[in-house]
Amino acid sequence: MIKPQLLIFVFLTLMLGSCNKQETYVLENNFLSRTISIKEGKLSTKKIENKTNGKILVPKTDKEFRIRISKGTSKVKGDVILTAKNFKVNSIRKLKTNNIQEVVANLENKQYGIIVNVHYLLVENERYSRKYIEIIPQNKITLERIDVEVLGAEGAQQAYKIKAITAKGRANWKPGLGQPLYDANSVTFWGIEFPAASNYVKNKELNCGYLWGNQLDAGQQYTSYKSVLGVADEYPFIDDAFYKYIDDIRIRPLKLQIQYNTWFDLGRGVNKISFNKSAQKVHNELVVKRGVKPLNAYVIDDGWQDSRREESNWSDTLWKVNDKFDSNFETSFKTVNALDSKLGLWLSPGCFFGANPMTKKLEKDGFERLETTMSMTGPKYMKKLEERILELTDQGIGYFKFDGIFGHLIIREFEIKGRGTPLMSQLVDDSLTAGDKRLNDARYDELKTYYLVNGTERLMDIFKKMAAINPDVFIAITNGAYLSPWWLQYVDVVWMINAGDAAGGSGRTEELIYRDGVYYEIWKTENTKFPMSAIFNHEPKKVKTGEDIDTFRGYLFMNISRGTGFIELYLKTAKLSDKDWDVLAEGLKWSYKVFPTFKNVKMHGGNPRDHAVYGYTAWNDDQGYISIHNPSDEERTYELILDRKLGVSKSRNTYKLSSPIKNDTDGLKSAYRYSDTISVKLKPKEIRILCFSAK
Repeated sequence: MIKPQLLIFVFLTLMLGSCNKQETYVLENNFLSRTISIKEGKLSTKKIENKTNGKILVPKTDKEFRIRISKGTSKVKGDVILTAKNFKVNSIRKLKTNNIQEVVANLENKQYGIIVNVHYLLVENERYSRKYIEIIPQNKITLERIDVEVLGAEGAQQAYKIKAITAKGRANWKPGLGQPLYDANSVTFWGIEFPAASNYVKNKELNCGYLWGNQLDAGQQYTSYKSVLGVADEYPFIDDAFYKYIDDIRIRPLKLQIQYNTWFDLGRGVNKISFNKSAQKVHNELVVKRGVKPLNAYVIDDGWQDSRREESNWSDTLWKVNDKFDSNFETSFKTVNALDSKLGLWLSPGCFFGANPMTKKLEKDGFERLETTMSMTGPKYMKKLEERILELTDQGIGYFKFDGIFGHLIIREFEIKGRGTPLMSQLVDDSLTAGDKRLNDARYDELKTYYLVNGTERLMDIFKKMAAINPDVFIAITNGAYLSPWWLQYVDVVWMINAGDAAGGSGRTEELIYRDGVYYEIWKTENTKFPMSAIFNHEPKKVKTGEDIDTFRGYLFMNISRGTGFIELYLKTAKLSDKDWDVLAEGLKWSYKVFPTFKNVKMHGGNPRDHAVYGYTAWNDDQGYISIHNPSDEERTYELILDRKLGVSKSRNTYKLSSPIKNDTDGLKSAYRYSDTISVKLKPKEIRILCFSAK
């Protein structure tokens, strides 16, 4: 007969073994796998495998996610930080719907009364997977920050490390939001699919998340933005894999958008008659006479809005049209429709520049004003702004230049009064203003980030509604934006930031040095991760004639070689000669020819500001090009290897060399192979454009 004490011992041993049992769930396709573990009731990622190279990441920590909660952002004490270690798994299940695998874990923290559902997703043929969390509190809480991914990784890398959320200071706007993280050992990239995320590496730990700061009521479910985990085959080419992923998730495919803008031509004096005249001139010279494709848009810049008169009133409708145009742009629509094009408009969401006279009037009418401009989170103002933007979209405006969002080149302003933005009253007194230079101090970074996060969410909502009205609407966000590649889920191009709208300098070489110097700073010095093909750089510019035509041609082709899919022409239409129009047509035709390579464009060479030789290059399997500029006063010899670092594919044996510019192939072979070295002897200030074709 078995003694009762022995039965109890056996029962307890079996129970303990059951509690210690580890369950694993695997999401996997041909490119990657993620193994999720449940051990002792705790959720963690056990292993991530990059199948493109066989590298394995075994997380060194088991936090998995992190949330920071409080009783309010104005409370100095009482913040609570919870990770997966603070939750017990109630249940877990694996699902498969069509080509999507999903693992869902239900977790609970009884101490704080919070339920969390963790979702892991993997699509069959994608080189990246996603994860998100749902948070359901049983009591009212403030959700201050959400980190969807928290994983220890020995090779964790944070390429972009700058944080300058400045209120004052010329060319010093670098919020550091929405940049990816890399793991060099497993060759993986990480991030949050939200422009205003703040991802960082600390103590070899990847933290992918964002500040939010809003209140959740009891039982109210909050769903986080998705994190992404993607793979590349080799670490030197992880940028290429990341940009391929960004290209996949764009709201609209990359397109070549060529358009005319009135700003350098007509300024604020633009009216429907002068606009019609300039649009007709551009169309006749480029399309009719020289065979360029019809332009995508003709854009009326600052000057169409009714903001200058003493009696101007926007209390019922924002952005009313002045008497220089029809109230519904009827005449201008007829003009561009006849040119097989679209009408575009400049508009400043924050009421900067020519709209600034209306801000004090709007404040008197109860709209939320900051110091000199309007709040991007003000509930009343943003509702009216959304109504007007959607009305213009519905009327047929096909392009929007949103200029002045969170500020401009010199001044940025922040919501510090809690209007649509979490309030941090412990940092704010009556003497502090929305654009106060004291806000440059890092102690205010969280307050400022809350404004950027909530303002970004509000703008995202408007952009999504615009796309619902017109899926082909083209959106540019310019001054006051920031360079996050995840903006491209909502817009088409983003201003390059920290640069003037006119490249300064005494000549074309100096203008190129100015603009290309900013390119070098953004991509080489600061390691910003953003596709060059989606940059708005405010060029090319041609406002006078008499310039040496070869000099203009070199400037134009060098400009186009930057690979942006957005070419906005800043012209003085009445002042250009036939030769000027000839060169413009040459350049635009070349841009159509090489555009298929633009999504792969990258910069090569040294720093233009040091007068080093530099240029741009872009390739696909069928063709490629290399631009080279020697901005110095000395002759230079420059060498390039046609290999993967340059973007050249091994899939073709021979590339035939040509150039759209006479004599640019002098001294070079007629054809090149992969891994060949090209050596170019460059005269002072010389530009060369080299084209390669596999056909």
